Amino acid sequence: TAQPVVATARLVVATARLVVAIAFVGIVGVASAAAGDLTFSADRSSSVFAEGRERIRLTGNARVESAEFLIVAPSIEIFGDDQRYLRATGGVTVIDRENDLFLTSDEILIDRTDDWLRASGGAYMEDRANDIVVKGALIQNWNAINLTEISVNVRIIGDDYTARGQFARYRRDTEILELSGNPEVFWKGDEYRASRITIDLANDEIEFVGDVRATVRTTEREERSGE
Repeated sequence: TAQPVVATARLVVATARLVVAIAFVGIVGVASAAAGDLTFSADRSSSVFAEGRERIRLTGNARVESAEFLIVAPSIEIFGDDQRYLRATGGVTVIDRENDLFLTSDEILIDRTDDWLRASGGAYMEDRANDIVVKGALIQNWNAINLTEISVNVRIIGDDYTARGQFARYRRDTEILELSGNPEVFWKGDEYRASRITIDLANDEIEFVGDVRATVRTTEREERSGE
């Protein structure tokens, strides 16, 4: 009698180690998690259900949507505990409805638990609430603290200014922009350079630190009044 019990126990252990993959064509689905429900669709989907390796892979016109955001890309993976992470590749578009942000890049990784996003490869972001466009090789965004960091070939474009450098930190709630790495700011026709530049966008104030250089252009009226 003991032999069948032992055999059954071994079968359960072996089954738990299997990686179960199922492929679907023309899939539409819903995944529930602590971070909120996800609705997804794609031309093709494959899923892995092995414990600790759970993963949903969407390919071809992939689309993942929640109450907070929409992601569209050729390929999207959903993985981690409670579908914590999303990785999209191949030319990605993200619409962050909650924070009024629009992003595109070659690849985007999202941590739904920490509310963090990393866009890499030709990253582009519009902060529509503050009328700012951000470009760089890498953009990281922490929604919980309203912080965006941009790295490598940074370009930031606003209504009255253009800024560039190798690194920037943008605090969206206070509209404070910090630039470093040979930063330059072109503001209402004037040009500024320094080791570090901080711009208070809400109050039109600029602070310079180290090796400050500026070209301030006077208006035609000011030039005439000084004659």
